[in-house]
Amino acid sequence: MADAASQVLLGSGLTILSQPLMYVKVLIQVGYEPLPPTIGRNIFGRQVCQLPGLFSYAQHIASIDGRRGLFTGLTPRLCSGVLGTVVHGKVLQELGPGNVQKEVSSSFDHVIKETTREMIARSAATLITHPFHVITLRSMVQFIGRESKYCGLCDSIITIYREEGILGFFAGLVPRLLGDILSLWLCNSLAYLVNTYALDSGVSTMNEMKSYSQAVTGSCWWMPSLLPNIYVLDRLLVHATKRGEYEPRK
Repeated sequence: MADAASQVLLGSGLTILSQPLMYVKVLIQVGYEPLPPTIGRNIFGRQVCQLPGLFSYAQHIASIDGRRGLFTGLTPRLCSGVLGTVVHGKVLQELGPGNVQKEVSSSFDHVIKETTREMIARSAATLITHPFHVITLRSMVQFIGRESKYCGLCDSIITIYREEGILGFFAGLVPRLLGDILSLWLCNSLAYLVNTYALDSGVSTMNEMKSYSQAVTGSCWWMPSLLPNIYVLDRLLVHATKRGEYEPRK
């Protein structure tokens, strides 16, 4: 119970701190370019045109909506994080504790069982929290056209349900699920291959080296998940374009 509470508190703190950068990242992904490129130099010293960085984008948003505007979409994102952490932990608890015996921990069967267990937990958390994910993205993207349809959590829920029904809360769910599942299996399989074939079993610090390899491969899970984010945003923009809420930049 204490572990779950600490995870929720830590995750909420990180979510709040990273919200401005997350906001800027989403706007960049949909192709929003409010500032003209500047002349700069690349790593080879050649003069090139460069788009403004994250902090320049953040300053632009703050100049229009104030510093508070940098935290647009924070409430549904916090709800998604808290609910996802709780559901993930509950599902793992229902599935039972994993087998952590040393003689089994390096077997491929153990990797399959643990990855399947984690896949079920993550998929359940993604399914439950996806409506909040949709609301978060839509409340951010509407900054481009200066709309105000998704200004609050309750208003956003009513708007989506009235215009699109229940299915509107699950726009882009399939590519997001596929991206999470593929990234999970990819990273766990990579960790298994590194631990089994790349590390010498005779090294005295074998356990420590394996823990490092698992940490490195486990930390890369978010890289493949950037791909489904693009599909989710594309799906959302298709809906917005059909309703006349968003006009792509020509």
